[in-house]
Amino acid sequence: MLFSSFAFNASAQVRDYRFHTVFIYNFTKYIKWPKTYQSGDFVIGVLGNSPIIRELQKMAARKTAGMKRQRIIIKRFNNLTQINNCHILFIPSSKSSYLSTINQSYPRSPMLVITEKRGMAQLGSGINFVLRNGRWRFELNQNATTNRGLVVSRNLKRFAIPVMGR
Repeated sequence: MLFSSFAFNASAQVRDYRFHTVFIYNFTKYIKWPKTYQSGDFVIGVLGNSPIIRELQKMAARKTAGMKRQRIIIKRFNNLTQINNCHILFIPSSKSSYLSTINQSYPRSPMLVITEKRGMAQLGSGINFVLRNGRWRFELNQNATTNRGLVVSRNLKRFAIPVMGR
């Protein structure tokens, strides 16, 4: 099953990042990375300190990523120069101002950039979590994912809010 629930009540977001974590895990199954990224560890990076790290670590302890069943590793990046070889980079809203610099510094890196602040998908984030009608959903910027060499499955696209952007 693609997702057990496609939208979460906003009150769940206030308490923790379970929504983000469930979706991020599912993204590992429905997005295809280039062959060189389909072996070894599957790295999910988080820019700065965010409560999502704890939820991602819980998930990584019991799940594997994608069809190749890669071990999931969670890394916290304190600054932009530490970002390297990650499959997914989560940028919390408090670090959203770094999106442009990240896109300029790593323009073709096969990295899914995920944000959680209004307008970020239009500015080049691959996926952006948004609150719509009191429920959490995700926007998909197909240009951003394609430019990074990622292939988003048709199933995932069906549940996304499509956004045009860089």
